[in-house]
Amino acid sequence: MVSATGESRLSRQPGEERPDISVSFEFFPPKTDVMEERFWASLDRLAPLGPRFVSVTYGAGGSTRERTLRMVSRITNETGVPAAAHLTCVGATRDEVDDVVRGYAQAGVRRIVALRGDPPEGVGHAFTPHPDGYNSAADLVGGIRKLGDFDISVAAYPEKHPQSADWDADIDNLKRKLDAGADRAITQMFFENGDYWRFVERAHKAGITAPIVPGIQPIHSFRQIAGFAGRCGASIPQWLADRFDGLDDDPETHALVAAAVAAEQVTELLDSGITEFHFYTLNRSNLVLALARLLGIRP
Repeated sequence: MVSATGESRLSRQPGEERPDISVSFEFFPPKTDVMEERFWASLDRLAPLGPRFVSVTYGAGGSTRERTLRMVSRITNETGVPAAAHLTCVGATRDEVDDVVRGYAQAGVRRIVALRGDPPEGVGHAFTPHPDGYNSAADLVGGIRKLGDFDISVAAYPEKHPQSADWDADIDNLKRKLDAGADRAITQMFFENGDYWRFVERAHKAGITAPIVPGIQPIHSFRQIAGFAGRCGASIPQWLADRFDGLDDDPETHALVAAAVAAEQVTELLDSGITEFHFYTLNRSNLVLALARLLGIRP
């Protein structure tokens, strides 16, 4: 971690003196016509920023398989923005998963975010591989690698995966995924940058050299994000809860506080030397556009 103060801060340098910043954006498949309109409106606003890729999530147990394929196909064929499709191996055979991968390839999608996926019962329940399926995310990455030359991202957990026995097991699992052929890791959302840096330090000590890209979650709704965090093992610091306390019925102030929180997080990471960011958009663009501008990215 590189500290910076005053005039040495990267976030305050002229654009031509900053390093190249890379961003990617995550969307989820819309369920209704209205939600799909917002999806494309948000993508249209973010596409001119030149993201490394735009990813589309894959529902639990493959529940959004067809919608995910449709969205990444349209993004690839109509926008010129590289699309990445999420893929999980929960509740599916190897042949079924391989068919999905081949479908992505046929649609021109060469980027995959490979995830084990949560058990159908939800986070906190033990994962049981399909008898004829992939056993883990690392196993899935290896299977994708055999099917073609894909760019593969995997997940990382700055606060440790809820089902990891300890930190050694967690980092070892990440290393297996990268050794199996993944190109980078993208972290789950976190709100304490110290958690990210401690995770990166652990990874480096274990010999991991692949990029570990911070996953940034703008807080469009504190109540919603707090719910997400509780289900996936990410913590909400007390200072963060305090900032949003009492703002449920004050959307204007809520939005301003959310912008300030996210701006503080990304500029601190930039000033510490981070040049790659992944944004969880929730199919919204306003906050992400503002954060990109703070990073020096213009359409």
